[in-house]
Amino acid sequence: MTARILVAGIGNIFLGDDGFGPEVIRHVGQGLDGLKDGVPPVDYGIRGMHLAYDLLEDWRALVLVDALPDRGAPGTIHVFEADHETLSPTAGLEAHSMDPAAVFATLRALGGPPPQTIVIGCEVDTVDEGMGLSAPVSAAVPRAVVAVNEVLADLATRATAPAEG
Repeated sequence: MTARILVAGIGNIFLGDDGFGPEVIRHVGQGLDGLKDGVPPVDYGIRGMHLAYDLLEDWRALVLVDALPDRGAPGTIHVFEADHETLSPTAGLEAHSMDPAAVFATLRALGGPPPQTIVIGCEVDTVDEGMGLSAPVSAAVPRAVVAVNEVLADLATRATAPAEG
């Protein structure tokens, strides 16, 4: 079986901009530039345990779409590779919350290695109770969809590139 890529949107749609990941997945599902085979976009919302169990399957890579803390520029998109060694989960186990570090800790406890993980994140404006994204975060959704497609294309290129030797 060929290892696949999972595109996972995470976040709580009832906490304003924290719903960024699910909103991006809604748009990604409408146009993955022909990369749909083996690349399912999934809205995990706050189902961290579900994501940990799904990661036990044979995934070559995980593209994680999430809201990021505001560092002074709401709506700014960041793309980076997660360092599984330095992530530290929050205390306690909660099956209906989403902390990526806790997801990877649960995955390891279940005996699975974390796949290469690329994060596409957006700095939030507000995570107050309420549905709907703020204007700057909403405006970032199309840029995030482009970033997902670029990351997927890059991962596909690396998978088909001949090994250096």
